[in-house]
Amino acid sequence: MRIEQLQAFLAVYDTGSFQGAAQKLQVTQSTVSRQVQGLETELGLPLLHRGPKNKLTVAGEQLLPRVKKILFEWQEATQELVDLRLGKQPELCVAAIHSVCAHYLPPVLQQFCHQYPEVQLRVTSLGSDRSLKVLRDGLVDLAIVMDNAYLTKSSELVVDQLYDEAILVLMAANHPLAQYEIVPWAELTRFPQVVFKDGYGMQRLVQSQFQRQGLELKAVLELNTLDAFRGVIRQGEMISLLPHGALVEAQTDSTLAIRQFAQPESQMTDQDALMRQVVMVTTQDRLLIPPIANFRRLVCDSFQSQKAKQINSVLPLS
Repeated sequence: MRIEQLQAFLAVYDTGSFQGAAQKLQVTQSTVSRQVQGLETELGLPLLHRGPKNKLTVAGEQLLPRVKKILFEWQEATQELVDLRLGKQPELCVAAIHSVCAHYLPPVLQQFCHQYPEVQLRVTSLGSDRSLKVLRDGLVDLAIVMDNAYLTKSSELVVDQLYDEAILVLMAANHPLAQYEIVPWAELTRFPQVVFKDGYGMQRLVQSQFQRQGLELKAVLELNTLDAFRGVIRQGEMISLLPHGALVEAQTDSTLAIRQFAQPESQMTDQDALMRQVVMVTTQDRLLIPPIANFRRLVCDSFQSQKAKQINSVLPLS
């Protein structure tokens, strides 16, 4: 059963003749006849009484409302796809890590909303693993995450490298480690640490670095919001290794201190420095939709211009 067969059947009913149906569909009369006959053959029942008025048979009467419903749904579906191709989508959904949502995305969001006022923009702050999962599940259109080659290695994915950022140490202003300008690695093992919850890329990054050194990471608390990190750390001896972008508010907080830490002597190369890479991920098919493609361009342009001014700048150590 094909759409053309259903359209021919309905056109004959609407016009009362094969000739009228041919004119309505802008095809030949023989084409209409062939489409209706093919439908009848497939169903095993006649649908029309051939004659001056081509009335419906009992089978035709029963089929008619179904045909109308199917063709209505088909018309709606094809129009929605046309609108999608033209950029008339109802919403665009983005998942991004917390620091990107808080500090780097707002200018892009303003630009996009100005360019596409009819598109509802939805942004959700999630960890990297969760962001990539909802992208794979089709719940968001783009994800801005800490890179994970294992999760982003797929031919259907498009991955844009946005920036690299250093990992720093956050501590209370009166913490013993605040005496250092650059904290030795061995000193990091002396104090309990606050880490991101399981499933966050930062937790894996920090854990793997301690394992490479053969050192114990004293992870005593898992959190998933930057406010919670700052609130806990300012209270006592806990410290945390956090990316540059997560420490923007901490720069102006007199109760907190930010320090760099020394790379172990066995890992003094740039390749071994503890950094994280932030990428934007979407799928090939989504980039055929103008608003999504444009959002991607806005993000890439924005991060390119911010890179020298913000992302790679050195935080003041307070």
